[in-house]
Amino acid sequence: MINDFDKAFAIVIGVEGGYESPAQALANKDPGGETKFGIAKADHPDLDIANLTIDQAKAIYQAQYWVPIKGDLLPCPLSIFMFDCAVNQGAGTAIMLLQKTIGVAQDGILGVGTMSTLAKSDPSYTASRFMANRGLRYTGTRNFDINGLGWMSRLFSVTMEALK
Repeated sequence: MINDFDKAFAIVIGVEGGYESPAQALANKDPGGETKFGIAKADHPDLDIANLTIDQAKAIYQAQYWVPIKGDLLPCPLSIFMFDCAVNQGAGTAIMLLQKTIGVAQDGILGVGTMSTLAKSDPSYTASRFMANRGLRYTGTRNFDINGLGWMSRLFSVTMEALK
């Protein structure tokens, strides 16, 4: 049986894509520079990005994105939505968008208060509102005019895959 992290990882890898060379990153105006499986050289200067394995990427994703959002404690598909948001927009952003969605203080910490309120919320409503808040946040992001269609497509792709 596949667990939520494995499903989330498979979905995110599907939207992140493969290898992007430094030249391609420059041409695409990608601030992360060289990337593979969504792991950016800018964030991991000591990694050999070109030779990064899928297993290494999976370990990075789990440690840097899944664990900080407490993915194992979140209901599915919210866990997948939060994970994708953490990868694409940062774990702190994912947590604050969840807090905004459920109406608690946006402190970026998944503490007792946030988790208690989340537990009392309707999972379907929370998941759909979270994705709506994500979409709204994208509209105020620098370069939305250039990347907005791709970001919005990502939201819909992730949603469709998570609900399968």
